[in-house]
Amino acid sequence: MNILITGSKGFVGQNLVAQLKRREGLALFEYDLGSDAAVLGEGLRQADVIFHLAGVNRPKNEAEFHIGNTGSTEEICSRLRELDRRSRIVLASSIQAELDNPYGVSKRNAEEVLRRFAEESGAACVVYRFKNLFGKWCRPNYNSVTATFCHNIAHDLPIQISDPANELELTYIDDVVAAFSRELDGAGETGFRFAGELPSYRVSLGELAETIQSFRDVRTSLFLPDFSQPFIRALYATYLSYLAEDNFGYSLKQFSDERGELAELLKSPHAGQIFVSRTRPGITRGNHYHDSKVEKFVVLEGDAVIRFRHISGDKVIEYPVSGREFRVVDIPPGYTHAIENVGMADMVVLFWASDVFDSDYPDTFWLDVKNPPQRTQRPIRRGWM
Repeated sequence: MNILITGSKGFVGQNLVAQLKRREGLALFEYDLGSDAAVLGEGLRQADVIFHLAGVNRPKNEAEFHIGNTGSTEEICSRLRELDRRSRIVLASSIQAELDNPYGVSKRNAEEVLRRFAEESGAACVVYRFKNLFGKWCRPNYNSVTATFCHNIAHDLPIQISDPANELELTYIDDVVAAFSRELDGAGETGFRFAGELPSYRVSLGELAETIQSFRDVRTSLFLPDFSQPFIRALYATYLSYLAEDNFGYSLKQFSDERGELAELLKSPHAGQIFVSRTRPGITRGNHYHDSKVEKFVVLEGDAVIRFRHISGDKVIEYPVSGREFRVVDIPPGYTHAIENVGMADMVVLFWASDVFDSDYPDTFWLDVKNPPQRTQRPIRRGWM
């Protein structure tokens, strides 16, 4: 199947090209400003499907709205008539086509050009009226507030909010690309239609800025956003795409003593926390139990023995573990437990706990695994012992 994409270097075009290049059996003609005119000509001669994404939304003068939006669509349809081609055309339009501003009028007129071509030729033509799009590769400080907020916050630059209560509807670029990809499966369809609405998310400018700012703070707070919400997952991915290339990595705060080092990695009010430790040979960590909190241990480097004892019993259970096997050991409540480095080198362990540690309500009580003390167990009000 041959595909022509106009505006291939734009925000939508780049994402669509990246997705279509992963599909087998497609030949792409990518046309944008600066492209050789022959690319457009050959694409029109061969294309089974045309994604007409090229357009103008911030021209120097209003006349360019007509030229870049209505005029470009007229040219494509006219040349297809000359070639006696009935290529399927997918037009990127805007919800502003419902308005009477110059941009909206030019988009609405482009839609009518496409409608007439479909009626005259019998070609399948579909119009997508997009809301505010967001996602990776969108140009900041241009016409997308989401891109501008993500870029500026990621680069420690100020943002401006005219009215925090002002609401907008956002559609994620991956949903756009997925819908476009499905258009390739419409063999046999004819006539003109408007595409159904894509998933969208309503948010105020104030909420949008506050949420993106919270993404920046993840590196220090360690608290993950609520990824149960599709919008948050999409927005966080978008924010990370605007990081400077020399700012992908960051260091964790380490807690060090004679036993080694420990660092918290991630926290979540819904999924607990993850932390990692490095422990010297011969050192034991732990010797405590929990009433409700549960944990998982994974030795990444070195050799260890994890020991358990029911808090009301004397039997000690041992689990030898090694970084060579990445074996997970569950830590049930009501068992005092400890992990000892029995190797000759430092031991590295990854831990998951079902609750974020709270020094006011630690649910962590000291109790030696091997030697039960004859006194009341005391709560531990700091991190790992």
